[in-house]
Amino acid sequence: MLQSVEKTVGTPEGKTVSQWSGAPREQAVQRMFSAIAPSYDLNNSLLSFGLHHRWKRLTASYVPEVSGGRALDIGAGTGDLAILLDERMGAHGKVTAMDLNFEMLKEGAKKILAKGLASRIQCLRGNAETLVFPDNAFDAITAGFCIRNVGNRQKAFTEIHRVLKPGGRFVCLEFSRPVYAWLRTLYDWYSFHMLPKIGQWVAKDHTDVYNYLPESIRTFPDQKGLASMLQQAGFSHVDFRNLSGGIVAIHIAVK
Repeated sequence: MLQSVEKTVGTPEGKTVSQWSGAPREQAVQRMFSAIAPSYDLNNSLLSFGLHHRWKRLTASYVPEVSGGRALDIGAGTGDLAILLDERMGAHGKVTAMDLNFEMLKEGAKKILAKGLASRIQCLRGNAETLVFPDNAFDAITAGFCIRNVGNRQKAFTEIHRVLKPGGRFVCLEFSRPVYAWLRTLYDWYSFHMLPKIGQWVAKDHTDVYNYLPESIRTFPDQKGLASMLQQAGFSHVDFRNLSGGIVAIHIAVK
């Protein structure tokens, strides 16, 4: 099974791992995610109280149904959003599940194989900042809890805009800024005190990944800031929807 899974995880020709992940910060982030890949799904469910499933379903619902469509899920991780995207692409649709982290992508490939979707969903290792696809290649692109970890977000957004077809949508699910002061206080307490302890206990991992996560959330642009970056990348229409009081937000950008 492992060999068949590894064969489904492709790599763009001519690209080496060092070319994908040159920045020291990015390399450190990738090492952390490799360490927690086997327990990532369980931790997601525990730390979000199961809400991440609803958040992902709502994200996929903003992708229009297309007959024979082509979609790309960036930062696909363990494959949840790519699997939901497949349902929107029609009978002859194709989805590319792309992630820089090989261990996370292997977990996703196992899930895709188990659901019998290996012929419809291709797993590919790659970097959001240098997409190895031609212009106007996809009807839709999604990213779920990925953009926060990208080194040069503006470059990634420009690349996403490039490979989308005119009229195509980029739908981004990401942690954001709670809209109520009391919720921000509660969320900060949970993120900086409870989340690292629970995450490390479940993953049996003592790297800094569950300390890195709340810090990365705090320094990430808020809803309007992210919308502005998407507009700067060339998207003609950008909107967002807050979920769970703004703890997370879905941004919808149209080319």
